[in-house]
Amino acid sequence: MKMSDQQFKTFNDKDAHANPETNDISENAPASFPVNESTEDDSTLAEEKAAPQVGMIDHGPNTSVSGEADSKNIGQADPNDVHPSTTEETTEVANIHAQSETDAQDSGVPEKVYSARDTTYVVTPFKPASPDEKNATATVKVMLLPDGYVMTVAFAIGLTTDNLKEHFTTELKIPPNVLQIIFNGDVVEDSKTLLDLGVRPHGTIQLEMSSTDPQNYPIKPVKPQQEYNMPDVITVRVQKDADTYQDVVVEIERTTRRNAFLGGYRHKITGIEFHHAGVQTISKKRPDNGIEKFCRNTQTVREKSQHQQVTYTTSTQMTKIGCYVSNTTDKLISPGKYFTADEYHYRRLKAVIVIQTYARRWHAIRLVKQLLHDKMVRLDWEKKEEQRKKKEKEDRLKREYERRMHPKTKEDFDLLYHALEKWRQEELEHINATLTGAERKAALCALLEQETQLIASIGRHKLDANEENIKNSVQAFLEKCSEPKKWKAFDNKITEMDTQYTIRARELKDIYATINMKHLTQDERLDCLLTLKHTVKEDKCKLTEDIVELIDREADLLMRGVKESNLEGLRKRISTLFLQYIKTPTFNPEVARLLKVPQDPSQLHKNIYFCPGCRRYLRSTEFSLTAKSHTTGRCRQCNKLDNVARQREDLNKYKNMLTQLRQAEAEYDKKAKIAFLLQEQDLQYLLRVIWATQSALSAWDDLYDLVMVRWNKYFEWSPWNCILLTKEEAAAHLKLDNVEQAYGVVFIRKVKHKHTLAKKYFSQIPAMAQFLRCRDSQPAAPVSDLLVTKPAVTQA
Repeated sequence: MKMSDQQFKTFNDKDAHANPETNDISENAPASFPVNESTEDDSTLAEEKAAPQVGMIDHGPNTSVSGEADSKNIGQADPNDVHPSTTEETTEVANIHAQSETDAQDSGVPEKVYSARDTTYVVTPFKPASPDEKNATATVKVMLLPDGYVMTVAFAIGLTTDNLKEHFTTELKIPPNVLQIIFNGDVVEDSKTLLDLGVRPHGTIQLEMSSTDPQNYPIKPVKPQQEYNMPDVITVRVQKDADTYQDVVVEIERTTRRNAFLGGYRHKITGIEFHHAGVQTISKKRPDNGIEKFCRNTQTVREKSQHQQVTYTTSTQMTKIGCYVSNTTDKLISPGKYFTADEYHYRRLKAVIVIQTYARRWHAIRLVKQLLHDKMVRLDWEKKEEQRKKKEKEDRLKREYERRMHPKTKEDFDLLYHALEKWRQEELEHINATLTGAERKAALCALLEQETQLIASIGRHKLDANEENIKNSVQAFLEKCSEPKKWKAFDNKITEMDTQYTIRARELKDIYATINMKHLTQDERLDCLLTLKHTVKEDKCKLTEDIVELIDREADLLMRGVKESNLEGLRKRISTLFLQYIKTPTFNPEVARLLKVPQDPSQLHKNIYFCPGCRRYLRSTEFSLTAKSHTTGRCRQCNKLDNVARQREDLNKYKNMLTQLRQAEAEYDKKAKIAFLLQEQDLQYLLRVIWATQSALSAWDDLYDLVMVRWNKYFEWSPWNCILLTKEEAAAHLKLDNVEQAYGVVFIRKVKHKHTLAKKYFSQIPAMAQFLRCRDSQPAAPVSDLLVTKPAVTQA
């Protein structure tokens, strides 16, 4: 047996189509029945407790209430009905019991069923007849005053009105002492039961409920349930006789279509609509006989406009013998001045000219206002850009001043030495230009003395910076050793894991930080030394014995009351030896992956080169190689020392520019290689020698405002496919689709010449020569006649 799930939502009250006060829409309206979802059997129903059974229906607009209908009187009016929508007792009732509803009945909690628009969800719990009348239920309809909203409840007739108030208290969120129940115009006492009010088992009663304090506790209707999920299969229990029941399994068919309205009834007084049960039934599909019943022509309207002479004629009535027509309302019409067609068209032309004049004036005013607005926007933008550039320059100068006053890194000291060399060159030129003979020699000696003092001052700053950098590097080294293992999962979440080695490294890091703490009391210092002693005594070797000996010595001196200033050297030795202990892979296995010197001696024979400057054998990472290097040459330390003593160049500007260039190329193409082969010295030669350290368009020579971009943006950046421009010029250049058409012939030849010089210089580098051969083998892109390689053709 199959039924649609929408069939269990709308039910018809027999009074809706039987009462004379209703408006009949359809003659034959099938009666519906309330349903409950249940999968219970007879044994479960027999064991139910005699608890209050409540099924609630909220009556709102377009909502029908269905109850128990008399199978004999379906479709007939009953004048003895208490309310137009009140239902009578029935002999056959179809009840659907859900397991959740049975649990609610056993616990004594009333069950609620709500009604929405055009759909009523009715749950009428079934309870077998009991010998005790007080356990029987009755239908109680409560009208909420003053809104007139009706709520239907299935309630045990043996319970008092106080129990009914407690139920509605939970539903209406109002204290029970504020509610009062009225029956036939009189207030009902809390101690009275429904049986005292004359209600019989399975009967019906209508009550009214109001609030004694409507200002603070107004009665508001309960919102209907928004969603109800119907199960796929339900069991329907049908009562055949007084003691006979039959279980029927019903399968629910879920449809997504919207059923058509097939008629029903509307109550004239309350306005409630009662739909036919056929609305919820799936309609039968008509068989397709292959004949097209709908076409475009049947749905197209063709309109036609046509002039037609009317059949009625008109006439005027004049005064004559036997007929008088009043002339009081007549008007005297005199002919005006006649003008020809040319005059008419001339007047129209003058009017058109006037309209055009004002229209053009209006357009001109709009254009001027728009131009003025654009001008103000442009001036405002230029002002902001000027302020931005000024602020960036001030910040840059402030950072450079801070770097010169408090140098910390190698780049900061290179900047100091570069400024010192620049000052020395200026003073030397001034001395050579103004002084001669002995005065010149004395001035040169004074200049040398000043230079020596400045170098010594820079050296003192370098010592302080080295000490601070060593502390930071040691701290970073310990942090890196003790950090847990990390990896990224598929959902981009970071997972961390501690191993026994990382935990050991973290313990050693904490001990190292503790023994280097200052301003500790004597007891705290002794505790730190004792912890360190127990840690290093786990391993016996020469290093641990020295550490234990120094710890005992400091502890003895502390007990003797020696000042802390006299113990600084001893504490420094302990800290240094313990750091050496931490860096030993035997005691701290996690540090093995961070040491520069490999633990395997066989690896020392690989990638080891000789430095002719310091005459040491170093690893390949200690040498800085340029793009045109054929041998390793001197190491980084020797080059740094030579730069400080002689050249004193600051390559930080070129390093920043090369970093920006590599980032831009990585965004263009992840396979770019040429930009990553160049070093700072190669970029310095490219800017100084080939491009003269100035913009190719505006000749701007501030290196902080210049950038290197592609000449042709469709090819990879290379020294023979680049141009030096300012940041604003570069942004406009990269928007060009064809540079050969955007620039003039002279400028293109100038750029091509610089590209030729770059090719000649970088072709000596084997790695660059390979890219040059690949570029020459690629097919040339279609360009215009502005190429340098094409001779100019002139006509006589």
